[in-house]
Amino acid sequence: MATTLENANPTIFLQKTEREVLPDEENEDVVDKIDEREEHLIRSINDPEHPLTLEQLNVVEQSLVEVDDANNYVKVQFTPTIPHCSMATLIGLAIRVQLLRSLPERFKVDINITPGAHASEDAVNKQLADKERVAAALENTHLLEVVNQCLTVRH
Repeated sequence: MATTLENANPTIFLQKTEREVLPDEENEDVVDKIDEREEHLIRSINDPEHPLTLEQLNVVEQSLVEVDDANNYVKVQFTPTIPHCSMATLIGLAIRVQLLRSLPERFKVDINITPGAHASEDAVNKQLADKERVAAALENTHLLEVVNQCLTVRH
């Protein structure tokens, strides 16, 4: 049985170059701040529907990442490629898992759909903000397998 893609012909955007290393980051005597440039942690996440990254689909972008290192807070807004994307919750879950695995435990992570970008924005945001639902989703071995596939670097 063939499955049809929701967005069979997505627009593909150019990928950024590697994350620029600042002089202070090369200095071993200076503690590196966590800032918006940590967006590199999520831009290489694979889209669950296409063999493309979230960056290539412009689902994530640095301007929609807020980091407050002093207050241990990260907020990411992401923009699904179509307003009725059924994969939006899975994409948000993959972003959350990647950040939780990559950032120090002290950080609170909020993941939301960019306002006005999805027909079920409020429902998806509510699911992504519910710690119990996220934990339950990650206990589902099939769902965790799909999330891990999104997080696997493809060459």
